[in-house]
Amino acid sequence: MSTIEFVTVGVTDPAAAEKFYRDAFGLGERVRVQATDEPTSGFRGFTLSLVVAQPSTVDGFLSSALEAGATSLKPGAKSLWGYGGVVQAPDGAVWTIASSSKKDTGPATRQVDEFVLQLGVEDVTESKQWYVDHGVPVHKAYGRKYVQLGDQSSPITLALYQRRALAKVAGVDAEGTGSHRLLISGTAAPLTDPDGFVWAGR
Repeated sequence: MSTIEFVTVGVTDPAAAEKFYRDAFGLGERVRVQATDEPTSGFRGFTLSLVVAQPSTVDGFLSSALEAGATSLKPGAKSLWGYGGVVQAPDGAVWTIASSSKKDTGPATRQVDEFVLQLGVEDVTESKQWYVDHGVPVHKAYGRKYVQLGDQSSPITLALYQRRALAKVAGVDAEGTGSHRLLISGTAAPLTDPDGFVWAGR
């Protein structure tokens, strides 16, 4: 269960969503879509995050996402930790693009250094223990605030973040109801974690 091979985002218009993800981020098979009419409203409790080398690469991804139809939640800007911005896909999924660098050291690229699935959970400590009990090792832990889990060679890194803190980072209200509209696929048998996130297996 320590490797995430791809995520599947539930959408109402699969053809439009496939085009958006191809044009906005070009992540290939790591992001898939499937049709769903499961009710959902507000924040879905997760973000998909791209970590890149420098601010110009952040701006490039933000620009291509907006051109493809995303909505800006936070424009690219410097922060204490680097440089980043946030967009919301037409299907409602929230994406953050960030770099630990505040200055460019070369031309912008389309290279993604790390793809992180951040799950907003009610209790980071309890959720961490649930994952550990299911065989997922802890990679990094910052108390009750943030935890990275799993095999670091995984195509997608798994992280746990307190739900309200994650919503604040994303620039959205933390309230939300209904389906997460997200399936996590990798080295795991089908199961559902304490916060309702579904692991679909391969």
